[in-house]
Amino acid sequence: MKKLISFCVIVKFFLALQTTAAATSTAISTEKASSVAAPLKAVGAIKAEGLLNDIKILASDEFEGRSPGTNGESMTVNYLTTQFKEIGLAPGNPNGTYKQNVPLIGVVSKPTMEFHVGEKDLSLKFPDDFVAFSVSEDKEIHIKKSDIVFVGYGVVAPEYGWDDYKGVDLHGKTILMLINDPAIPDPHDSTKLDPSMFKGDEMTYYGRWTYKYEMAARLGAAGAIIIHETKPAAYPYEVVKNSWGRENFQIQSHGPNPNFPRVSAWIQLDRAKELLQASGFDFDSLKKAALKKDFKPVALRAQADITVKNTSKKIESQNVIASLEGRDPILKKEYIIYTAHWDHFGIDESLPGPKTNQIFHGASDNASGVATLLELAKAYKALPKTQAPKRTILFMATTAEERGLLGAQYYVRNPLYPLKKTLVNINMDGANLWGRTKDVEITGFGKSTTDDIVAQVAAGQGRVALPEARPELGGFFRADQFEFAKEGIPVLYAKGGSRFIGKPENYAREKVDEYIAHDYHKVTDIVRPDWDLSGAVEDAQLLFLIGYQLAQTHSPPQWKKGAEFAAKRELTNP
Repeated sequence: MKKLISFCVIVKFFLALQTTAAATSTAISTEKASSVAAPLKAVGAIKAEGLLNDIKILASDEFEGRSPGTNGESMTVNYLTTQFKEIGLAPGNPNGTYKQNVPLIGVVSKPTMEFHVGEKDLSLKFPDDFVAFSVSEDKEIHIKKSDIVFVGYGVVAPEYGWDDYKGVDLHGKTILMLINDPAIPDPHDSTKLDPSMFKGDEMTYYGRWTYKYEMAARLGAAGAIIIHETKPAAYPYEVVKNSWGRENFQIQSHGPNPNFPRVSAWIQLDRAKELLQASGFDFDSLKKAALKKDFKPVALRAQADITVKNTSKKIESQNVIASLEGRDPILKKEYIIYTAHWDHFGIDESLPGPKTNQIFHGASDNASGVATLLELAKAYKALPKTQAPKRTILFMATTAEERGLLGAQYYVRNPLYPLKKTLVNINMDGANLWGRTKDVEITGFGKSTTDDIVAQVAAGQGRVALPEARPELGGFFRADQFEFAKEGIPVLYAKGGSRFIGKPENYAREKVDEYIAHDYHKVTDIVRPDWDLSGAVEDAQLLFLIGYQLAQTHSPPQWKKGAEFAAKRELTNP
């Protein structure tokens, strides 16, 4: 630990003076000065101009929204491969290429949904009232006269003494459930959530839509419908339409996908209320009842008829990966992997206006993360050979993150390098585009010792490391690092925080809310003339210095006591 602290004190010293010449005026040795000065000089290769240029290219109309299996993917993969070559990185696939094939199936579903409550029929309009899809390769999926059961939040959490299902037989039935975790009020302060239940304000995996569909499949439900609410979901219903109402993807496999029921669906809140009212129930009353441990599933005396017509195709998508081999003959067989997903949502030709108004440009999400990945690669290559990282650094742009973290999921299931030798995953999903901050926010704070390293290096920049300000958004489960964490690999997902220099206290919240409401997963996620990339540069420098330090130290990151992924790591590294 003393070595880390001294490293960061020197980092702060060098950053303050902005010159490596200052090394000669310190008491440290010339060799020590060189080992510290080299990475601090290399961070100069990270430039706002480089970030902006790559974002503009990747988010341009020419790249057509970068959807897997399209011309946009071909353009993106070719561009990234060319950039890695020009930077001077070696192919990251041991087969001598920069690509890892990721076999996907793309499925376009055309669903119909109708509810029958006594003599009353409720027909829903796709996609305005509901979104439904099936990951099955069957051309038609029918659910007929399926009893509808309201199952609260659809959660089974033994550690909290929580079971929304209570052993009810749900085979062949359609379950209706609430989004997010059970929001249990704090018994001592009704304005807050109980920190002892589902981590209070922080979303747990039980609140993630993937978990809810997984449980439905496990219990044999034919269909699973999530009631969308904007506040707890953290995004408007339009995001649901754009994300799941068009083409959906899964990794090619033999047999049905065990993580989804036959039909997965979302329903707009008002239509869900209409269904419940027709069945003799009040939405608010049911939601309140679902906040108690003794809640039991409620049969609605209603049935669902759902038909999904599928058009599917096999897609050979790619992760793009490059390598900088470590210089230590032993440690080079250990790996630090930076990731950023390259994909977005392509083109929706049903939208009005010219082609540019139909393209999901994905400038922030995630052209900015990929641009950061490329700038990091430039910084590593700017190191002199004598100060190159001892461990091997991998740079991977993943596919199909927007479709369920599929590129990262495929990699950890089919790793190009041993997972037990992969020390950490540093993921970048969206850069800070609004200026410098006094803080760094860590998504998933408190889980691993990477937090300590972030804090030390951030201090060298005059910043403080903090937990994410909006844990209710569930960011840890919504980005690629989650797939690495599930395999026991310590992860880092951090970027500029909420304390913007020279801005009002609520500036960060306003910018995030504005982005989610108007641009997230929409065609309007484009390059903006008022962006300030100084914060993105500083964050990239931080991630470079963290990765470099981890590549040199003899103490790799570890999960902290109580972290849910520690046991998996212990199995991988007995």
